[in-house]
Amino acid sequence: MVRVKKLFLLPLVGAVSLVSAAPFTALHDGETFTYKVGFAIFTHAGDITISAHDDKSNGRDLVRITTDTRSNGFVRGFYEFDNKAEVVLDRPTSRLQSVKESGSDPKPATDTEFVVDYAKRTASYTDRVRTGRSGELALPEGGDPIDLISALVQTRDWNLQLGQKRDVVVQFGRDFYPLSIYADHYETVRTPLGKYKTLVLVPRMEKNPIGLFKKGGEIKVWISQDASNLPVKIQLKLKFGAATLLLSDYVPGTKK
Repeated sequence: MVRVKKLFLLPLVGAVSLVSAAPFTALHDGETFTYKVGFAIFTHAGDITISAHDDKSNGRDLVRITTDTRSNGFVRGFYEFDNKAEVVLDRPTSRLQSVKESGSDPKPATDTEFVVDYAKRTASYTDRVRTGRSGELALPEGGDPIDLISALVQTRDWNLQLGQKRDVVVQFGRDFYPLSIYADHYETVRTPLGKYKTLVLVPRMEKNPIGLFKKGGEIKVWISQDASNLPVKIQLKLKFGAATLLLSDYVPGTKK
């Protein structure tokens, strides 16, 4: 069951380093994406909801992005899983401020926090369950961090053409992964909200692959080729199965 947990969470937490700082426009205030999660033979193993809300308290211009993951139906009968991640970003610069993750799982629970100090170019990583993993991390060279799901959604504004790529550095837990996100091909996909022509983006670890990339794993995101540029499908594929997220509900929020 731990593998199922990793399938649900790996595409949704962590951080990436973008080429240059820019305003964060990927998610608008009140914008919400709900995905139906299919895993292996289960067409509806769970649901994931990603929502954004502006926070202008204390004179800051922040956005809080929450990702709620919950197993569903028959799968929940033998694997009760609930997880919540909250990412805080600075809107004017896209700079990641913090990532918190907590959840219940038969074995083990999750309670972590990642906080960035840009003055020191470090991040503190706190694991309240596996306390030995807590410590201070040096930020990678080449840019400021941002969480992976926000970066994937931000590709809505990249206007990548086929064959083009953008390099990023992914942080997951205590590790950093240099990736290139390629505009791979066009594909028509069906979701609970309808049929979309999409551009398929594929992150690849081309040098010294580690983690899921070393094991032949693959992440893909499908961006609709219309005015909305919605991420209508996300997939994590490993040797023992694939988790597929299909957009099942969408609230546009307030665009500024």
